[in-house]
Amino acid sequence: MAFSSLYEEKSPFTRDYNAIKATLQNIDDYDKTCLETALHGVNQMVLGEWGNNTACQVVLVTDGSVGIGPMSLKESLTNLIHRSPNNPFPVPFSFPAKLHVVCLAHPNDMCLQRSKPLYQKLIDLSGYDGSISVPEQLNEVGVTSLFHKLAEDIYTSFKGTLKCGNLKSRIMLYPAPVHYTKVTDFDCQTYMVSETIDILGFISVNDIGSPMAVSRHLVLHGVQNIKDPMSMETEIDLTIDEDTNDESKTPSFCVLLHGALKVENMAALVSLGDNWFGFIYSWADTKKKSNLMLTLLVPGSDSVPWLGDLNYLGCTEQFEQCSSFPIRPSEKRSYSQNGVVWIRSAGLQSDIQKILRHARKLPEKTQQFYKELNRLRKAAISLGFLELLLALATIFEQECLSLPGNVHPDCAVQLHHAAEVLKKTQNQDAKFVITPYVANYNNL
Repeated sequence: MAFSSLYEEKSPFTRDYNAIKATLQNIDDYDKTCLETALHGVNQMVLGEWGNNTACQVVLVTDGSVGIGPMSLKESLTNLIHRSPNNPFPVPFSFPAKLHVVCLAHPNDMCLQRSKPLYQKLIDLSGYDGSISVPEQLNEVGVTSLFHKLAEDIYTSFKGTLKCGNLKSRIMLYPAPVHYTKVTDFDCQTYMVSETIDILGFISVNDIGSPMAVSRHLVLHGVQNIKDPMSMETEIDLTIDEDTNDESKTPSFCVLLHGALKVENMAALVSLGDNWFGFIYSWADTKKKSNLMLTLLVPGSDSVPWLGDLNYLGCTEQFEQCSSFPIRPSEKRSYSQNGVVWIRSAGLQSDIQKILRHARKLPEKTQQFYKELNRLRKAAISLGFLELLLALATIFEQECLSLPGNVHPDCAVQLHHAAEVLKKTQNQDAKFVITPYVANYNNL
């Protein structure tokens, strides 16, 4: 992305390094330096491609200048507290990101010395550890050495071992997973991905669905003595003839797993550490190319609610009776019940009419009558709509007077009882439950 008073997306996210190199040859000079515009563009570009849950590395390449005038970085940081919600400052980013500033200027440049504190404040605003890099010598060798060091520091791959029983394979993860800190009401734990990732079992991709993920990573077969990991082919081309590829002659559990998961449409449940799980699966961005991906779940054995406790998963043969997914929770969720919606008067009238319909069919509908009555009463108290209780009591009293002579006597008794309870102020507690009145003739 190139930036000035406006920003321009020169190349989308791609693994075609040659295309990126070709684009860099056609970078032009523009009118002025406006870093805020560039950061707004980064926000929109990453959110549009990856969403707000994927960690990214943002590298800002400048000449050491922060701009001049009202669009300068100094002016933006000075007026930070006066920003309106309609025009927020783009940092911190809307996604987890580390900001690295590369200043292509002489180390002793006076403009750079004045700009460094502003760049550092920008990094601090991002909320993550970043860096400011300056070449030791302002020439091709110094700049090349600077970017090589930056790539080694922030783009180093994760190297580990993938195990499944007696089978194992060296793997690399791109991008490298970072530690995850889980904060609860009374605890704060930091989780690190173990160097040995164990496969616990296999499950259908359809049963997994789309659980909340911490991050996603590309899984590559680990090769010894790799000098330039970034130059590796990061995709598996299914059209390549095995006879023309030397690596295809070397047995690899990673390749075997990839092919099996792709054909069977399955995913592997893996253990990343103590009480931390993830899924390995095949993902294809085109018809001919696919990748082996690793999704890191939120730490904990209940990170996928519809699968239940991940520690209790097992083979179907181990159970006499095995229910299918999703697993219903044992406790009843509050949001699983029908909510009370009174945005319009028709909703309230419908709830009252439903109670009256049950009232006219007493005593057969006694249970339903009090269930709906307590539901409406609890909602009214929660909303502070206490007048509704008195109005409902009046409706019940009028209903008693207008009942036909052929109805069951319990109908009038229960309506009168409900009206009396609704009138009592000591019963205006959301936890209080109105119970049916037991008349003597009910015991005959």
